[in-house]
Amino acid sequence: MHNFSKSQALQKRAQRVMPLGVNSNFRYWGEGVTPYMAKAKGGYLWDVDGNRYIDYRMAFGPIILGHAYDEVNAKVVEQIVDGTMSAMTYELEVEVAEKMVKMCPGLEMVRFACSGTEATMHAIRVARAYTGREIILKFEGNYHGFHDYTLWSTYAPVEAYGNRRSPIPVPASSGIPKVLGEKLITLPFNDVEGFERMMKSYGHQIAAVISEPCQGNCGAILPQPGFLELIRQRTAEYGIVFILDEVKTGFRIANGGAQEYYNLKPDLATYAKALGNGYPLAALGGKREIMSIIGQGVAQGGTYNNNKPGVAAAWATLTVLENEPVMQKLNERGTRLMAGIDQILTEAGLVHCMNGYPAMFSYAIGAEKVTSQRDWSVTDQNLYLEIIDALIERGVMPDHDAREPWFLCYGHGDKEIDDTLTAFREAVKACKK
Repeated sequence: MHNFSKSQALQKRAQRVMPLGVNSNFRYWGEGVTPYMAKAKGGYLWDVDGNRYIDYRMAFGPIILGHAYDEVNAKVVEQIVDGTMSAMTYELEVEVAEKMVKMCPGLEMVRFACSGTEATMHAIRVARAYTGREIILKFEGNYHGFHDYTLWSTYAPVEAYGNRRSPIPVPASSGIPKVLGEKLITLPFNDVEGFERMMKSYGHQIAAVISEPCQGNCGAILPQPGFLELIRQRTAEYGIVFILDEVKTGFRIANGGAQEYYNLKPDLATYAKALGNGYPLAALGGKREIMSIIGQGVAQGGTYNNNKPGVAAAWATLTVLENEPVMQKLNERGTRLMAGIDQILTEAGLVHCMNGYPAMFSYAIGAEKVTSQRDWSVTDQNLYLEIIDALIERGVMPDHDAREPWFLCYGHGDKEIDDTLTAFREAVKACKK
């Protein structure tokens, strides 16, 4: 058994000055079992008790190259010796924007922010300003940040969502004004018939449809063939802004993200996470016609939007992605890991389905197919978490949340995949007993 005494002591200390002893609810796993980090390098993480793990949390997805990646850190150090912030724009910002426009098919202009929450919040404002409309359509189980406009129908029990023909938007937190629900339409993900019906009924009133390419906070459920293309087609027909939330998929499933992967050009897209390999930088971008209204009566800004550590990290990260076979290796190793997990679960006689992409995947136990949060909610999440507990005990750390995908990084080599599959086989065997 791993020793967690230092993590337990640090949790008690932290709880005196921070709610739950953490700075994000998602970092809290429970009393006495929440790990606290000491250091990380490559594909590994060490907790304060000295336990080492093959890390598949990757800071909830930002670490695409590996923890403490030398080239990224070197570029950050190079830049910050000349100052970390100013109230001016500098050349490296322009270069990062140019790289993004070059890599992502749907981008013509970009603006930076500090977090995915900020990026989606600003994108929604721009969409409303551009269309002169106010209603937003989002999908159940999709997470678009912590602002009040879209933190609806994300984690609630699906029984609260009502009938799938007429879903009820459910706020995901106390403190969210009820009136905002009047400006929101929710639907099950992959619901073609429901989406078509809503377009016919409300299409000319909707400012934006916002969607992740896959359900990044709901077991990495993939879009059914043609679903994203349908959104693109209908939003164009009704003059709706299509916002593709690439905070998780951007620079992770392909160099050009889901836009490249699906050959899709949204009106606006949002980025964060893998953009800076763990340093804080986010972005929104899209068509020149839409982005050009920013500054023309449309507000977007932030003191830290051009923070030099984040911009420098993004420059270095995108440069490595351009010059090295990062996506090739992630696809090779992620494909092998997914296939190995699939085989082990099959051999154990566990009904399941694999979801997501090689660099960002999950699996659901107890169902042969899931296409929405409503399907996923009845899968065996308790057994999933039992297996995760057994994996953590064996030195492999996915997130302790069945909703959160496994993330790979460039630093995960063949040895790490082999060791993970060995641990997974042992974990499943132990849980079956």
